[in-house]
Amino acid sequence: METSIIISGFGGQGTLFAGQLLTYAALDYGKHCTWIPSYGPEMRGGTAHCTVIISDEEIGSPLVRYPQAVLAMNLPSLDKYEPLIQPGGVMIINQSLINREVTRTDFTALPIPGNEIAEDLGNSRITNMVMLGALLELVDALPLDVLKTALDGHIPDRNRKYLPLNYQALDTGAAFAREFIQQTA
Repeated sequence: METSIIISGFGGQGTLFAGQLLTYAALDYGKHCTWIPSYGPEMRGGTAHCTVIISDEEIGSPLVRYPQAVLAMNLPSLDKYEPLIQPGGVMIINQSLINREVTRTDFTALPIPGNEIAEDLGNSRITNMVMLGALLELVDALPLDVLKTALDGHIPDRNRKYLPLNYQALDTGAAFAREFIQQTA
């Protein structure tokens, strides 16, 4: 099984870190994976996105034209990737920064108030973890516990004090997605 994921947003939203964390988790779990970051010259506020492929077998090409899953952190990301996501795919949409509905109906779209959830948990900088928790609940790429273990193993020392909050953000995002699944079933 191979899963292609694009995580996209503004610089400073943690899009690259979220993709890097997925990649570390996949490697630690014994999967094949690729991570390709892309960002503009601006550190914060410019466009940043990354492509992650997680596979049980060797990956032929790290390039993804039509992803199976997209984590859209802002409106430009939704606008760019909605036409490209595969039918049957999954798109997690940061409803906090996106003020329009998805027009396609051939994939699962989960609008989640990522920023508000992160702020309610106590830190707006964990929006990426809320969104990532929701993504892993809807996409069968990795178990959430594997991601938590990777986070513990790869988080910079200066941010270790935020580890419990990051776990809480992942769990809250996953719970939001589970509730969405129950409501739409």
